[in-house]
This record gives sequence, C-alpha cells and structure tokens, in this order.
Amino acid sequence: MATQKKSGWIVNKTASGPVSSQSDIDAFVRQVRSAPAAVPAGRPGRLLFGMDATASRESSWDRACQIQGEMFSETATLGGLSVQLAYYRGFGEFKSSDWLTDTQKLLRVMTGVFCLGGQTQIGRLLSHVISETRQERIQAVVFVGDAFEEDIDAVCHQAGELGVLGVPVFIFHEGGDPMARRTFEQIARLTKGACCPFDGNSAQQLRDLLAAVAVYAAGGRRALQDFSARRGGAALQLTHRFGK
Repeated sequence: MATQKKSGWIVNKTASGPVSSQSDIDAFVRQVRSAPAAVPAGRPGRLLFGMDATASRESSWDRACQIQGEMFSETATLGGLSVQLAYYRGFGEFKSSDWLTDTQKLLRVMTGVFCLGGQTQIGRLLSHVISETRQERIQAVVFVGDAFEEDIDAVCHQAGELGVLGVPVFIFHEGGDPMARRTFEQIARLTKGACCPFDGNSAQQLRDLLAAVAVYAAGGRRALQDFSARRGGAALQLTHRFGK
C-alpha cells in the first residue's frame, strides 16, 4: 500500500479497494429509486459521464472505457441516450466532449485520453454539470474516481445545487481512500444519487448497475423494469426496490 500526501491530507492508496458488498448494492438500489428521470418526449435521455483522469487512475481507465459501452447498447431502443464525457487531469486541465449518441464516437474520445498527474477537480466538474443542466436537463451523472483533494464544504454546496435541480450523481469509487469515500457519499446523498465501490472483483455487477442507470435516464421506470426482467441480478434488485 502506497501512502501519498495531498493538499494536507494523508491518502492511503491500495492496489484494490473494498469489493462491492450486498449492503453497497442495496444502498445503491434504494437511492436510484428516488431519482427523477423525466425525459422530454422525442429526445434521448442525457447522461454525463465524468472521470478522474489523473495518474493514479491510469491502470483502470481501459476498464471504464469498456463498461461505458453497455450504456448505449441497452438504451438504443428507448429513443437513445446522449452522453457527454467530462474529465480532469494534469495542471488544472478540464475538458468535455460534445453530447454524443454514437457509442463508437464516445469510445474514440475516451481512448484518445491519457492520464496525467494532478489534483482532483470535482468541484469544477459539478459546476460544469450545473451549467449544462440549466441549458437542457441532464437525467443523471455518473462519476468514476479514487481521490478527493478539495474544499469539502464548497463541493458539497455545489452538490446541493444539483440536488435542487434534480440531477442525481451516481459515483463509482475506486480504491480505499476514506476521505474520498466520505465525500463521495455526501455528494451522492445531497444529489439523491448513490455511491458504490468500483473494482475488478465486481465488474459484471457494476456493469449491470451502470447500464440500469443509463436505461433509467433514457426511458424512466418502465424501461428499467423491462431491462431488469431481461438482465436479472443487481438490475432486478433495482426494479424490486422501485416497486416498494
């Protein structure tokens, strides 16, 4: 286990973080149940896919690229899903793609990104989401990251704004950094989203949950019910929770 000091915090990083337990999945399911997902008629649902592209995440970037493909394949028959990739890395670099409805185009954007050392910019990401959803409603945000090095009060204030706007943030936390975990859980709570560990030991389960969030963003609860009946597993748990 490597120990790194960042912005006054001592951050412990492990090769693999905690696996996704049943309680993690149950909590994720409960929170997705309460997320609003109204999609304008005739338009694809909009999902912003945010990623930490700093050096510590280089080894898992390819895994995240593979998982995002599930979002498009499961939503194609629902009027589609429009996805924007936003990421930060290096010395204050923050970029976002166009809103894309083609999985191959998004994959080309993602595979063209390489990781660079730098500090987290989660506050900047949330600010970008606020700006985007004020122009046109975003149904959900997915974020994959492993660390937090910012002012927690300022970031939570932005998360609260997203909660008021009705934009849930679903966070997949990689690694075992306790500070990041606490912050991610607060962001999820304030936006009525959810936080779940991201690791290779539960890759299929996480793919199912991510695909379920995408289906929900694209087509609402009925679409999620149909998807869950076909997929089963964690996605089926999601539907059962919605029915309660």
